[in-house]
Amino acid sequence: MKRIILIATCALMTCASAFAQEEAEPKLVVKPTGRILMDAGVMHSTDETLDNQLNDGVAIPDVRMGVSATYGKWKAKVDVGYARQSLSLKDISLDYNFNKENLIRMGYFVHQFGLQSGTSSSFKISMEEPLANQAFFNSRLIGAMYVHAGEKFHATASVFAENDAMKMTTDKLGNEAWGAMTRLVWRPLTERGKIFHIGISGAYESPRYNKDATISHKSYTLKAPFPTRIANVAAQEAKISDAKALWKFSPEMNFAIGNFGFEAQYFYVGIKRDNAMPNYNAWGAYSNVRYLLNGQGYTYTKADAGIATPDPGSLELVAAYNYSTLTDKDANVFGGKVNDWSLTFNYYLNKYMIWRVRGSITRATDNAAFNNNTFSILETRLQIKF
Repeated sequence: MKRIILIATCALMTCASAFAQEEAEPKLVVKPTGRILMDAGVMHSTDETLDNQLNDGVAIPDVRMGVSATYGKWKAKVDVGYARQSLSLKDISLDYNFNKENLIRMGYFVHQFGLQSGTSSSFKISMEEPLANQAFFNSRLIGAMYVHAGEKFHATASVFAENDAMKMTTDKLGNEAWGAMTRLVWRPLTERGKIFHIGISGAYESPRYNKDATISHKSYTLKAPFPTRIANVAAQEAKISDAKALWKFSPEMNFAIGNFGFEAQYFYVGIKRDNAMPNYNAWGAYSNVRYLLNGQGYTYTKADAGIATPDPGSLELVAAYNYSTLTDKDANVFGGKVNDWSLTFNYYLNKYMIWRVRGSITRATDNAAFNNNTFSILETRLQIKF
């Protein structure tokens, strides 16, 4: 009898111990984050007016400090940026992970739409973001995004408010514009040196806020700067009034074989207009050809659905081309066309540092704001991120 009681007691203690471990309080893990970009460049435009604005120089265009905290299935992130003598809020988000493949994110962050949305602005392989992406993509937005990062399939779905909702109260902003977007990716191959994925993104947005009260929430502004952060001059800008709705879609492709990689994306934007005004259409595309001069081939990140940052010590060359147009003659909008060719050298010094050198030529035409011209630049960047 005593033996039975002893065995039963041991069994109960074992079960209680296992239950206690299962119900143990999760550990709070807090990590600091940071980023510093240091740029230098020489540039020239064949248009005298633009050349007086696009000046040579050095800059620290982005300094960020933040913190991330993980507690069980929850993760929070706060990121503050400092540039040009001013502070700005960057990512402010709260994640809930249902499991390894599914999460929901809420707050102020970049919602996924196409290849470039999966990487931070400082991790663009061509150093500067493709102009088509800058013209047609949204930056950070307040909203919620569901993410499914499965083995062969990646899907996101977002709802959001317009960007100015982060800057103004509704008594000044008015009824906030809203939108929805999704990104769908099929990725049958995700091994090192053997990568292939195709995908498509789609989005809807209601008309946005404008400082001019007569067109506020009745218009959209699409724009992209010349490819540098040392100066900030628009290469394209289109203001579309009498607007009712914006629709856009974007197919994408990404593959890598060994040390060779290729990625491409196409954008189409259509804006429906009111008051018998002709609808507006714009489009663009870019492609990046990349090659590792050393290393064991490209790897894939399933969380962001794209080629991962190369291993520390890697040397990489990237040849890129971008075409985008914000000019629609039928709608009498002349926002400009750009053709951009670039070659970038990337040296991934270690886990936290990257050195980049970029040369590019940008042909800007059909723009009501300036004469047709050619912009050329040679710039370098040292970036630190932890």
